[in-house]
Order: sequence, then structure tokens, then C-alpha cells
Amino acid sequence: MGSDGEASDSAAEWCAVALDHLVADHPEAALTAARRAITLDHAGEWGHRLASLALERLGSDPEAVLEAEQAARLAPGSWQSRLRLGAALRRVPGRFGEAAAHIAAARRFAPEEAGPHALTGDLALLRGEHRRAAAAYLSALHRDGAHAGARVNYGLTLLRWDPPRAHHDPAWTIDPRETGRARRALEVWSRQTRLLPAVAVAVSGALVVTGPVPDVPLGLSGLIVIVLLGSLTFRQARRVRIWSVVPVMLGRDRWLGLSVATAAIAFAAYAASLFVPVADPLWAGLAGIVLLNAPALVALRVLSEAWRGRPVRALAQLSMAYGERTARRDLGVTLWVVLARAWSVLVALELAALVTHPAGGLAALAVPYLLVRVRDRGGLAGLGALRADRWLAAAVALTFTAALACAAAATASLVAAFAPGGALPGAAAPGGVGPAGEQAAAWGWRVALGASAAVVVLFVLRAVRAWWRGAPGPWRASLIMAEPSMEGAGPPVTLTAEVRQALTFSRGVVLAYADSLGPRALAVGAVTSISASGELRLIAGEEAWEAAERDPRVAVFATDQPHPRFWIEVRGVALPDPGSDVLRVTPKQVVVGEYPGRHQRR
Repeated sequence: MGSDGEASDSAAEWCAVALDHLVADHPEAALTAARRAITLDHAGEWGHRLASLALERLGSDPEAVLEAEQAARLAPGSWQSRLRLGAALRRVPGRFGEAAAHIAAARRFAPEEAGPHALTGDLALLRGEHRRAAAAYLSALHRDGAHAGARVNYGLTLLRWDPPRAHHDPAWTIDPRETGRARRALEVWSRQTRLLPAVAVAVSGALVVTGPVPDVPLGLSGLIVIVLLGSLTFRQARRVRIWSVVPVMLGRDRWLGLSVATAAIAFAAYAASLFVPVADPLWAGLAGIVLLNAPALVALRVLSEAWRGRPVRALAQLSMAYGERTARRDLGVTLWVVLARAWSVLVALELAALVTHPAGGLAALAVPYLLVRVRDRGGLAGLGALRADRWLAAAVALTFTAALACAAAATASLVAAFAPGGALPGAAAPGGVGPAGEQAAAWGWRVALGASAAVVVLFVLRAVRAWWRGAPGPWRASLIMAEPSMEGAGPPVTLTAEVRQALTFSRGVVLAYADSLGPRALAVGAVTSISASGELRLIAGEEAWEAAERDPRVAVFATDQPHPRFWIEVRGVALPDPGSDVLRVTPKQVVVGEYPGRHQRR
């Protein structure tokens, strides 16, 4: 069919048009072409697969599942139909187990293909099973090194990425909206439980500072906050309808569990402080727990997320798929994670040098060196990742400045300390640090600490800008998976008229399969019929049926009757059909060869 829109009665041509529209990201036009193909060929499964993929991109997941199920019914031995059905089912709540079963069948039917392995990794990654996901992605990349989706998601496994709904196991039959409602209630409760006691303690502290310190506990006035928290707790508890799975949710989402636990600790500390006199040092300790609870949790989360996973190895994987939009986004976020690591090391070195000995500041030179090594090992040369994010480039420049200033301050202190009579003009005493040396060192420390603080300011500004624009921010929550774009959309194997004739009229049909003792060959009665989609129906013995149940991959050999010198091999997937008492073989590959003989010498 031409590009000018001329009508065609060929379902295959309409499917090819639908595939082109899907590649160009035009799902509406693809759906129209796929439905036209379905109308022309009711027995063809390719049109249903393409319609399912188009509906999925349009957000119609239930309809996409129906089309994929129809494709699997028409061709149960097609690995692409099973893969498409599994990909569609994984988006439907409560059917994750079915999706895993169909994807496993696709992997069993076509273990040499990368798609089933990549989608197996996606299922594991959505459940937080990073090791299993990494093994599946490596299997996919071993079969197809250019599989961008597998490479991007493998990078996420190296980062120990958590899915957006980490509290919810996709394999649960519970509606994710219910678990989301419970998670929201727990989050609100934990925030309220931290905020109200903190405000009450802050007010009490202000009264202590401005007035005389009372020598009695503030229990009676503080009970008002306790009663208010009780009412808020009851209100949030009513919103949770699935208390039986809440402990599992808290275990799956470690930050949700930690937030709830620390909120309970803050509440207990506040309740205890009501019965302790304000002048007692114990009250100050309990008040510190209440006030510093939230900031400590935020700092712990920022540092732990910065030091989780292997971001340099993830950068190497993401840079190899930099042409994909998802890879570019994840690579930018990963660079912020690496910078957060470098910044935390630099600040620790600066503080250690100030507290112990200025010479420790020389170790800050390791930070720029490590960042340069990250550029080399992460495959970032020539990608222009810093040019794409000027905020990141400025933060990296400030980190370099802080490290060099820290090393310069340490050097100035050492030179002035060890020079006879002072290395710089105006030295006060032999071996001492003169006024000029002290001034140079002081300015170095100011620049180092100021540049380090400026990195934090840049991060906050970049985060606020991203939040305001609704764009990805410089945090791990902005990491996203690469969705399977064209999995299960390829054309089926077609049988030419010559191959159909040879298989139908040949009386020397042989079925090759594998059993427990190795490869076997078995003469079959005949090819009873060949469907319009190319599916073979064979009459075979029980041995072949049992072998097909163990390993469905088979090969059918036949001799071309009109041309006896030629032979035909159809490699495919065999599934028993007890209703028709035949083996249904879905072709995966067709090979036509020539027998050796004298005619080959001519």
C-alpha cells in the first residue's frame, strides 16, 4: 500500500502500516490501521498485537489486554503474542502473576530472544528484586547488546532503584489505590505527630528563654497537644482499611517505616517531657529529640540515598544508551548522586581538617581527581551531559573550587608553620604562623566552606525550579524505568505457497524434538492442515506430546515433492491440542535447503 493512502485488501500491508505508525509514535493512526487489518483477516494475530500496543500507548489498558488475549488465543505458541499479553497484563492491578506466567512462556518459547528476558527483569525490578532483575537484564544484553531498555534498567539495578510505589508489591491482589490511601494516611500522621510536639516544645523553650524557668513539669498544658494528636491519629486510622498488610508495607518501603517509627519516638519523647521539670537537663535532651527528629531523618535520607548503589557503573551503562530520552534523564540524575557523594566527602575532610589539623585539608585534592575518574569510567566524554544541565556544571565547578581552596589553605598553614621565622612576611616567631600566613589560610578556609555551602544553595534552587516547572529534579525519585516500546510488535513468520505445498503433500515429514536422552527424530503421520497464519497441525505419537510439554521447541522436516532435491525445515513451538488430538506448531523460522549430490557440481 502506498504512502498516499491507497486502499489495500492485504492485512499484512495494513499491519506494516500500523507498525510504521507505532515506530513514529502515532498510536491513533496505528490503531486505525491495525483494526483495518483485523477486519480483513480475522484469524491473524499480528493485527491484534499491534492494536494492543496502540491501545496501551493511548492509556486504554483493559482494551489492550483484550486485544492481547485474542492474539494469544489465535496463536498460543507465538512467543510474541505471549510477550505482548504479559506486557499488557503487568499494568492491570491484580494480574501481575498472570503477566509473569505469560512472559515466562515467551522466554521458554524463544530463549534466544532478548525481549522476554528484558521484560522478566522489568517484573523483578518493579518488585524491588534487584539481583534477579540484574541477571535478567544481563541475559537480554548478552543476546542483544543494542537493547536500550535492558541497558537503562540494568543501570537502575546498579543504583538500587526503588519503584515509585515501593510500599506496594505488584504481585498483590489488593488494589494499589487502597495501599496508596493507607500510605498517605501514615505519611500525614507521621508529619503531624512530629510537627505538633515540635511546635509545643519550641513555644516552651521560648518561654524559658524570655521568662523565669519553671521548676515544675508542663504536663497539664501539654496534655492539650496529646489530646489533639489522639484525635488526629483516630482520624487517619479510619482511612486505613487494610491494616493486615500495613506491617508488610512498612517493611517494603523502608523510609515509610522509618518515618512512622521516628514519629512514634518523637511522640514518646514529648509525652515524657511533660512530666520532667523544664530546668532539668533531661528535659533539654527530650526536647532535642522532638525538635531534631525531622531534620535528622532528612539528613539521613539524603546521605543514604547518595551512598546507595554503584552510580559510576550505572553511568557507564546509561552513557551507552544516551540516545534514549530515558537514559539521558537518568544519567543527569545519577550525576547529581555522584556529586552528592563527592560533596559529602569534601565537607567531611574540611571539617576534619578544621577540628584536628589543617594538614588534613590536602586530602581534599582527591575529590577533583575522583570526579575526573568518574568522567572517564562513566563514559561521559563527548556526551555533553554538563552542558545539558548548567546547574550541575556550576555545582561541579564550585566543588572543584572548594577542594582546591581547602588544599590551598592547608598548604598556606603548613608553609607558614615550618618556615624559619615564618615563611611569609610579618612572621611573629620562628616556626610559627605569621599574620600574613594566617590571613591566607583563613581566606582559603572561607572560600572552601563558602563554595561548599554554595553547592547546597544551587541544589536547593535547582530542586525548587524543577518542582515549580514540574520537571525531573536532582534526586533519586526522578529516576524512571525504560518502558518496553516495541516488544511483541514484530511480524510473524510467513509460509510461502511453495513451503505450504511441500508440507501438505509430503509423505516424509519428520518431527525433531529433545527428550531426556537428547535430540530425537520421529516420523509423523502427516501435516493435517496449515492455518492462514502459518500454524501447522501435526498428528504425532505420545512421545512427541510428552517431549513438547517438557520443551516446546521443535523442528519439522519435509521434502519438496515437486522438487525432490530440496528440503524444508520449519523451526517453531509445539503445543498439544487435546481437543483436536494434534500438535499445533507455530513457526519461528523457515529454512529451505538442497540435498547434496551430483547436481551441485554442475
